[in-house]
Amino acid sequence: MPDLMDPVTFRTALENAIKGKSANKSPFSIAWAEGKLGRNHLARWAENHYHYVGPFANYLAYVYARLPERFMEAKDFMLSNMYEEEIGGDRHTDLLIRFAEACGTTAARVKDPDNMSPTTRGLQSWCYAVAMREDPIVAIAALVVGLESQVPSIYRRQTPTLRETYKFTDEEVEFFDLHIVSDEIHGERGYQIVLAHADTPDLQQRCLKICEIGAQMRLLYTTALYHDYVAADLPLQELDRAA
Repeated sequence: MPDLMDPVTFRTALENAIKGKSANKSPFSIAWAEGKLGRNHLARWAENHYHYVGPFANYLAYVYARLPERFMEAKDFMLSNMYEEEIGGDRHTDLLIRFAEACGTTAARVKDPDNMSPTTRGLQSWCYAVAMREDPIVAIAALVVGLESQVPSIYRRQTPTLRETYKFTDEEVEFFDLHIVSDEIHGERGYQIVLAHADTPDLQQRCLKICEIGAQMRLLYTTALYHDYVAADLPLQELDRAA
């Protein structure tokens, strides 16, 4: 078993566990950033993404319920994160539906679980399984560090294209603007919780592994969107794979 890492070394190891596996590397994300998707493709993304992020407060609630009382700061963060998702201003899923409708789909289609792909269903199920079964600190590493902390870097590449190429309005892309800011804060808080409470070599190694898996899961989910909905319209050779 490796030795216990100091916080600086552990932070670097967590970042490296995710590095190279960002969803930005998927062909769907590359096509989006290059403005090569149609609004119909973005609509399919929204219909799937709803079923991944829609239950995010539920995932966090399972972790919150299992955190020991002595981890009060971590519990407060989880509760605050849930509040922001659901009732702290505009409900995040409502903003996603607004974007989806601007892409040409409907709220009914977005909410219908039959419209998500099997890979999306797998990501949602993995999030629930992690939230309910893993050590709470390991679950925070997975959900907040491995998944949520990626969001600002992904949306910073995609959101300018939504305005400049697709001509969505500021109101229609509010979902993305909000998450660029909020998930940067959430991701950093997640790092700090994991750094403080993964206090054994075993816990550190479990956090590293699950961060890597979380990043791989999101990359797999986003790549599947390309193969399921875009590949027939946009071959891989038409994308800048070095982007």
